[in-house]
Amino acid sequence: MDKLHSLYYFLDLAGTFVFAISGAVAAKQRGLDLFGICAVAFMVACGGGIIRDLCIGAIPPTGLSNWRYLVAAIMAAGMTIGLYPFVQRLNHPVLFFDALGLSLFAVTGAQKSLAYGHNAEVAVLLGITTAVGGGVLRDILLNRIPIIFEKEIYASAALIGASIVVLGNHLKWISNDWASIIALIICFGLRLLALRYHWNLPIYSNDKPST
Repeated sequence: MDKLHSLYYFLDLAGTFVFAISGAVAAKQRGLDLFGICAVAFMVACGGGIIRDLCIGAIPPTGLSNWRYLVAAIMAAGMTIGLYPFVQRLNHPVLFFDALGLSLFAVTGAQKSLAYGHNAEVAVLLGITTAVGGGVLRDILLNRIPIIFEKEIYASAALIGASIVVLGNHLKWISNDWASIIALIICFGLRLLALRYHWNLPIYSNDKPST
């Protein structure tokens, strides 16, 4: 983690916290006990980052070796349990915090891959993996179809966010910090707009048209 600017370290912890909230809310809605809520919160918060770190050779993964990530996940789970009536007042809280975590991790995943010397393709792919990995693990653990396999604009939003980070790093027109902030805003905004206006990717059915 010493290769990363403090901004990305902060964003990574922030992404861990908000993704843990989304995992804890989803787990609580499924009626899991305290251990189950904390376990799902941690897997959602750190699962994608662990996969990324294994791929880029950052061993042991930060999510396992840095105690701050575990603490952030447990704090988020505890806050969700203790303040659940407040969290429930948010409009679709799981979707909101999931969109925020998606955006934060798309940025930090791409940036960390670049910091470890990998090329643009690897950075974009691992930015997406970092962003969607935790959500996939959450949905699998809770026996739901992962969002990335449905028609929603989800992984594609992470793709755009990670691509902006990589493009900013390559072109050097603006600082990496500003490129990351712009990527974060666009990814988050696109995901929220897609939810608000029901923007979807095309789907293809095997059903034959009636005659």
